[in-house]
Amino acid sequence: MAKEKVCKKCNIFVEGDMCPLCKSTSFTNVYKGVIFVIDSQKSEFAKKLDIKSKGFYAIQTR
Repeated sequence: MAKEKVCKKCNIFVEGDMCPLCKSTSFTNVYKGVIFVIDSQKSEFAKKLDIKSKGFYAIQTR
C-alpha cells in the first residue's frame, strides 16, 4: 500500500494534503491495523468503528 498518511480525525488513509472525508489537514504515520471497507452498511467492523464510507482505514492512530 503506497498510502502512508492517516487522518487523525477519521482514520482514513490519505494521499493528498487534505482528508477527502472530513477536510482535515492533521495527519499521522503512526497507526495500528488496517481495514478495507467495501460496504459500510453491511460491515460489522465499520459499524463498530463508526465508518460510513468505502476505503482503507487505520484501526488506531496516535
